[in-house]
Amino acid sequence: MILIISQNNEITTIEVIKHLVVMKKKFIRVHEDEVFEIKTLNKRILLESARNKFFLDEIESVWYRRGRLAFKRLKYLHKSIHLHMNETQHWLEDYVIKTLENKRHINKYSNSDVNKLLVLDKAKEIGFDIPEYYLAEHTSETEIKNTIIKTINGNTILDDIKKNYGGFMYTSVVDKHEDGYFFITFFQEKIEKEFEVRTFYLNGKCWSMAIFSQNDEQTRVDFRKYNRIKPNKNVPYNLPIDVEEKIHQLMQFLDLNSGSIDFIKKGNQHYFLEINPIGQFTGMSNTCNYSLEQKIAEYL
Repeated sequence: MILIISQNNEITTIEVIKHLVVMKKKFIRVHEDEVFEIKTLNKRILLESARNKFFLDEIESVWYRRGRLAFKRLKYLHKSIHLHMNETQHWLEDYVIKTLENKRHINKYSNSDVNKLLVLDKAKEIGFDIPEYYLAEHTSETEIKNTIIKTINGNTILDDIKKNYGGFMYTSVVDKHEDGYFFITFFQEKIEKEFEVRTFYLNGKCWSMAIFSQNDEQTRVDFRKYNRIKPNKNVPYNLPIDVEEKIHQLMQFLDLNSGSIDFIKKGNQHYFLEINPIGQFTGMSNTCNYSLEQKIAEYL
């Protein structure tokens, strides 16, 4: 039995499930709004929600795509007993999570959110070419037009509940000095790229795509500002073998066996930018005919 932990209506998950259905593989998909109660039946641990139920020992592989495995906490009237049982339930939940992570898996909830700064430090140690970067809380020493700014964490999404819309914080070029101080921010040298490279990594193998984003003013700095009217040209691409070997070293260090990695290409150098353990790859899969969804299904 395959356990898939995902979000409701997550498109990539649906595409992989289509292959599992064709392969006639049994699976359970856990949605983000499910809450499980840990029970026992016939000396076996049973996890049950309003939508699903399964024995812990029947799960053979786990795909952590998005979301998490949430548990129902039983409540007790007596304060001392309640505190004690809360701790007991925590240990039981921890046992379930760690048991699942020891199954054949694609990533884990515990390492789904990597620290960008630690990743860059390790990538530099391994030998990747990396644009110079630093943290600052003012722009007084920033080189205008030749420095980009991005979030310290991953892809930050801004939601406006009242107006019912949201948006991303994109990579931007620093075009002027700001007055005063602000929260510590990530600055990086701007590289005039030839093109960008998006690489998908799975269990030691790499699939890459070149993204020619530099000729469009809208996508020049961040290709995620997609031009729907005139899309960037995207083609299959092979990274140098030594770069792929460094990717493998870095992923092993981070205890990740899957993820999307971004580079920019200039001359003979591939500048490493970042890793997203749960990054999107369906666009690359379709454009380059890589069938990555099928490969994930087969791995599971």
